Amino acid sequence: MAVATAVALVAALGGALWLAARRFVGPGVRRLHGGGDPVLMHGKTVLITGANSGLGRATAAELLRLGARVIMGCRDRARAEEAAGQLRRELRQAGGAGPGPDGGGPGELVVKELDLASLRSVRAFCQELLQEEPRLDVLINNAGIFQCPYMKTEDGFEMQFGVNHLGHFLLTSLLLGLLKNSAPSRIVVVSSKLYKYGEINFEDLNSEQNYNKSFCYSRSKLANILFARELARRLEGTNVTVNVLHPGIVRTNLGRHIHIPLLAKPLFNLVSWAFFKTPLEGAQTSIYLASSPEVEGVSGRYFGNCKEEVLLPKAMDESVARKLWDISEVMVGILK
Repeated sequence: MAVATAVALVAALGGALWLAARRFVGPGVRRLHGGGDPVLMHGKTVLITGANSGLGRATAAELLRLGARVIMGCRDRARAEEAAGQLRRELRQAGGAGPGPDGGGPGELVVKELDLASLRSVRAFCQELLQEEPRLDVLINNAGIFQCPYMKTEDGFEMQFGVNHLGHFLLTSLLLGLLKNSAPSRIVVVSSKLYKYGEINFEDLNSEQNYNKSFCYSRSKLANILFARELARRLEGTNVTVNVLHPGIVRTNLGRHIHIPLLAKPLFNLVSWAFFKTPLEGAQTSIYLASSPEVEGVSGRYFGNCKEEVLLPKAMDESVARKLWDISEVMVGILK
C-alpha cells in the first residue's frame, strides 16, 4: 500500500511538473475570442462586481484595454483603489497610455463601494450610480463567496445565498431601467459548474435547518442560472440580453475559506499552478459575453470556454425559476 501511494504521488508530481513546464515555456495566454479590437468597447460603460481581484480584476483589465469605461463595484474600497492603481500602471507599461475613451485609447476606471452582503449598501450604490451615470451598457455579476463557514449577511441571509444570489438579484433589479435605456445592453452572470450539486430547497433557503458549505455554494450557483434564464425571459423584446457562464477551475482567492493541511500545500500549489486556469484565462468567457459581436442578440444561454453548453434539466426548470424569482423579490424587499 505504501509503495502504491508513493508511486501515485510521484506520478502526480511528475505530471504536474510536466504541465507546469509546458505553461512556463508555452506561448502565453490564449485569448479564446481572438484578442479583441482595441476600440471594441469604446464609449461603453461596464459595471463589474468584485473587480479588485481574481476573475473580476482580469475582466476589468481586458475590457479597459478594449476601450470601455469600467466601474469597479467592490466591498473594500481601499483594496479596490489599490487594484485600480495597479491596472492603470499595467496599461501604461503595456503602451496603452492613450487619451482615454474620447480619443479611442484605453478606457476610464472608476471605483465605487458595493457590499453585496448588505441590501442597504446595494441600494445606496445603485442610487449613486443612477444619479451619476447616463448609461450602462454591460453589467457583469462576478463577485462571489465560496464555501465559507456558516454566517449571515447584514440582513440575516445565509452568506453564500445572500451574496451570490440575493445581492446580485437586487443590484440587477435596481439597474434594469438604466440598462433598458442604454439598449442594446448586456447582463453577464458568473456561475459555476458546481451548480450540478445544488438543489433549491424552498423550505430552507436560509440553511437554518441544515448547512453544508459545499452544497450551499452549489445552491447559490444554481440560483444564478435560474435567475439569469428567468430574467432573459422577462427581458425578451427589450434588446437587453442575459447570459450565464462558468469560468472553469481558476486560481483565485475565492477558495480562501478552504483549509488545506500545511504539509499538502506545496503539492496543492504546484498542482493548481499546473492544472488550474489563470484569472485571465478564466475571465475569457466573461469578456467574450460582454464584448463580442458574435453573441449580439443571444440571450438566456449558458457558456463555458466561450462556447454554449448544455444545462442539466434542473437548471432549466421554468416553474422553479419563477418561484425563486417571486421569493427573491420578497426577500430583498422589492415586494412586501
